[in-house]
Amino acid sequence: MQEGNGLSRDQLDFVLDDRRQVYTRHGGVRLPTDLGDGLAAYLPNTPFSDQPYRVVSKFRCDNKEQLITIYLARVAKGRDGIKDLIALMRIAQKRYGELYGCTPGR
Repeated sequence: MQEGNGLSRDQLDFVLDDRRQVYTRHGGVRLPTDLGDGLAAYLPNTPFSDQPYRVVSKFRCDNKEQLITIYLARVAKGRDGIKDLIALMRIAQKRYGELYGCTPGR
């Protein structure tokens, strides 16, 4: 989701705030500040249990707000799902900047 093209910054904030409430109730972990405003969480035994590993981030890319959400059904045995989600968000934001010609974090 991106600011503009019919979506306002308020709408992005609404989506992030909604997810923040759910993720926080389930022990969500804040993302490092360089990834913007967001959380990663594991949500088993919820309506989202088909893809319980979730991460959301609202970040700037050349002064426009962006929102990326990633869902995973499972992670490999022995892996730290939350750390992997944070690493995937880092990759996703970098790739977003390459595709849309903007610089994440700016």
